[in-house]
Amino acid sequence: MSQKITVIIPTKNEEHTIEEIIQGCKVFASEVIVADGHSTDKTKEISERVGARFLLDGGKGKGDGLRKASQAATGDILVFIDADGSHDPHDIPRLVKPILDNEADLVTGSRPKGGSDELHGDVQKLIRMIGSDIITIVINYRWKAKLSDTQNGFRAIRRKVMLDLNLKENGFTIEEEMIMKCLKKGYRVDEVPTHEYERRYGVSRISLCRVSFRFVWVVLKHVFF
Repeated sequence: MSQKITVIIPTKNEEHTIEEIIQGCKVFASEVIVADGHSTDKTKEISERVGARFLLDGGKGKGDGLRKASQAATGDILVFIDADGSHDPHDIPRLVKPILDNEADLVTGSRPKGGSDELHGDVQKLIRMIGSDIITIVINYRWKAKLSDTQNGFRAIRRKVMLDLNLKENGFTIEEEMIMKCLKKGYRVDEVPTHEYERRYGVSRISLCRVSFRFVWVVLKHVFF
């Protein structure tokens, strides 16, 4: 039996790139959902015009939007992809293949294996890369995993697994929470090389100073409690 794929795109003011991302994803999915963080630009109008379902999150952040869209999705496999052009929709078949082959329940894109334009070039990016590596090492050590990237938002997961995880994080930390809860529950976690491109418009909404403590706390909470 063929499995349906739903692509979920978290957005906030992405009018410059959202049409291209939706069109690219539609080639590989039976459904595209835009989980929007209350954009004030034309993200909603453009999304609906090109055939995506448009859902507003609860105003709490990316994680909140991903949970709401996952509950509303009709696909058997969910793919999460950013709206800023940093991920290539043509990598979607590579992400979902281990799930379709019944070799994994969650598959993340690996930037260390596929390369990144966003993790190199200045001090802040270096600190972000080192912090990400430390978190991944801790997760690997705790659950005897062999992952290289636990924070990339580009990933695929079985919908029934996503709903079973009972995720709580409202921000970007939902990504590492998702992996740790999968490992805790014995689900199979894999990764494939995907390249992260520099975002095409605007600047990243991840504030290193603001979220660093939260990233560390989420890991410690799941590792030791």
